[in-house]
Amino acid sequence: MEQVGSCLPDIVVYNTIIDSLCKDKKVKEASEIFSDMIEKGITPDVVTYSCMIHGVCNLGQWKEVKRLLSEMAGRNISPDAQTFNVLVDTLCKQGMLKQADEVLELMIQRGVEPDVVTYSTLMNGCCMLEKVDEARRVLELMNHRGLVPDVFTYSSLMKVYCLLGKVDEARRGKVDEARRVLYLMASQGCQPNVFSYSILNNGYGKSKRIEEALSSFRDIYQKGLIPNNVTYTTLIGGLCRVGRPLDALVFVDEMKAHGLTLDLVTCSTLLHGLCKSQHIDEALALFKMIEYSGLHSNIVLYNILIDGLCKAGKVDSANKLYLSLPAKGLQPDIYSYTTVINGFCKEGRLKEARELFKKIAENGCVPNNCTYNVMLQGFLENNETEKGIELLQVMVDGGFSAINCKKNLLANLLSNDRLNHSLKVVLQNCLGIT
Repeated sequence: MEQVGSCLPDIVVYNTIIDSLCKDKKVKEASEIFSDMIEKGITPDVVTYSCMIHGVCNLGQWKEVKRLLSEMAGRNISPDAQTFNVLVDTLCKQGMLKQADEVLELMIQRGVEPDVVTYSTLMNGCCMLEKVDEARRVLELMNHRGLVPDVFTYSSLMKVYCLLGKVDEARRGKVDEARRVLYLMASQGCQPNVFSYSILNNGYGKSKRIEEALSSFRDIYQKGLIPNNVTYTTLIGGLCRVGRPLDALVFVDEMKAHGLTLDLVTCSTLLHGLCKSQHIDEALALFKMIEYSGLHSNIVLYNILIDGLCKAGKVDSANKLYLSLPAKGLQPDIYSYTTVINGFCKEGRLKEARELFKKIAENGCVPNNCTYNVMLQGFLENNETEKGIELLQVMVDGGFSAINCKKNLLANLLSNDRLNHSLKVVLQNCLGIT
């Protein structure tokens, strides 16, 4: 680093630059600045080392982490809570919970008191791995050491309960545990925020407990909080999940009335719900609104509507939408092709299905197992047995399986005299015949 006029860069300047480079994952450049400051006779401090450790942690360079810690000890620089917190955070994000626990023990051994950030980070790591008992243990440890959990700590615990609650019917009671954590927060003087309520609403929605989700949503206003896009999207998703997308539309109007801008996540959630419940006219109206709003649609949004149109028997409309993609600056993906091919096959339009199937490779896309199975099933359902056998051979040669094709069609094909021995073995495996 060069001297500017009569001003020499000091430790604060160096630390600021090193921190910025490490956050941008430019660790090599940060190391060069680190070496430069030592050459200039400026001794690094705990902040310098914390920044460097953060940088190498993000790159998973654990040997370098150990070297820097050893170098700190050699310079009689003791790591502080921030240094250790960086280590705990990185280890937790990489699922290395045991090692993060060891860092916590090391902190205490070295007389560095873990703070709320340390425990909250460790708890979030437990939650990421759905280790709810470990998360509760961390909460108890915090309380034992006289630390007051913050909203992030409690919300992390709520999140893991909600994740567990959506797994199956027997574990849905875990969402009730998340609600109890919410009440515990308030009783401890830590006011839940919109993020906390969004977690609870998401848990209720994914457990299909929509009335409780609606009640929790109303509580947000009663607490003087303002719902955000995430809050609305989780509620809209919950309503769609129980087949009530028309009720979800009401909340779109409410969002706009509160000055919130619809994003692609909200729009795709609602569009999928409308299409799945066969409310295709409402889905088309929503799609038009999205286009007029200036929101930059992606291929996922178009695929949802293409699929909805096909399932509603509007294959020509779906094909027209598919054909319009390049003009909108979008390229069809394999899901786009497979959906329209399936629509053509369902209507017995095999010629159009075959032509579109050929275009996949021409347009630089690669058919997947689902695409092949859709085309195979189309041939067999429309009595194009010979073409079905030809395609099956191509599938086998390419390492694909007919496992997703209807079993009765495969059973009928198995008795065909034109089938060679190797293809018969393939079909027997698909049908579970030994």
